[in-house]
Amino acid sequence: MTGTPAAPAGGSSESAASGGDAPRSLPDDVLDDLTPEQLAAQWEEEKPPAAGPLANAASSLVVLGVGIGAMVLSIAMGLGTPSAPQPGLWPFIISCVMVALGLFQLIAGRHNRDAEKFTRMSAAPLTGLVSLAAMVALMPLIGFELPALVLCIIWMRFLGGETWRSTLLISTIVVAAFYGIFVLALGTSVPHLF
Repeated sequence: MTGTPAAPAGGSSESAASGGDAPRSLPDDVLDDLTPEQLAAQWEEEKPPAAGPLANAASSLVVLGVGIGAMVLSIAMGLGTPSAPQPGLWPFIISCVMVALGLFQLIAGRHNRDAEKFTRMSAAPLTGLVSLAAMVALMPLIGFELPALVLCIIWMRFLGGETWRSTLLISTIVVAAFYGIFVLALGTSVPHLF
């Protein structure tokens, strides 16, 4: 099978790198005219380079480590029985699944060609996790409103690339909606300022 061009005949692909490392995406009207084969070629051209076997093994070991750590913490919380479960039972089951998936990936996934090399965007999930942990830590101290607002702004603006206007508008609406549902309507004991 021969390769297909990444853009319609007579048009430019506009996929040259801008600024050195990030390819520009095609305008929506051009994307609408592309065939599935041309879209696949465009996506293939824009994706990050493949990770090697060392990166695949390292990511599998991270999953294994987190799964084993969660398993130990689950056992410390107590497992109980299926008919009388204690708090650690469901986390223990999920931990076992994580360990099994980590082992499977470590053994069978060494030759996986779909895994991508770490890039600047690889830090986005870590940023999301750290900001979520900070929100959880701050909620008992200052309520959920301000940490939730900051979390929404970080996720929408810096991780999602939204404009400042839509970020501020949607973040405010989300926090107000959560306040209305959980504090005013349901009267839950979630920590809040107002």
